[in-house]
Amino acid sequence: MNTETLRNWIRAADGRRPGAHSALPAAAQAGGDGVEAELAVTRKRIRELEEERGILRRAVRCFATETRW
Repeated sequence: MNTETLRNWIRAADGRRPGAHSALPAAAQAGGDGVEAELAVTRKRIRELEEERGILRRAVRCFATETRW
């Protein structure tokens, strides 16, 4: 599989800049409503991780079809 193919899948899946998932939203940094802000951050991170897992699953399927022992 071409590395550009994987890179395009990642870009299409999330549209974020690399490393942006580690930054907290402004509401969470400002201290806003603590529990709700933390819950929002956690939910967003879960969505990001699920998207990344989907990308990896597609990549594994692609590699598995290329390699026939």
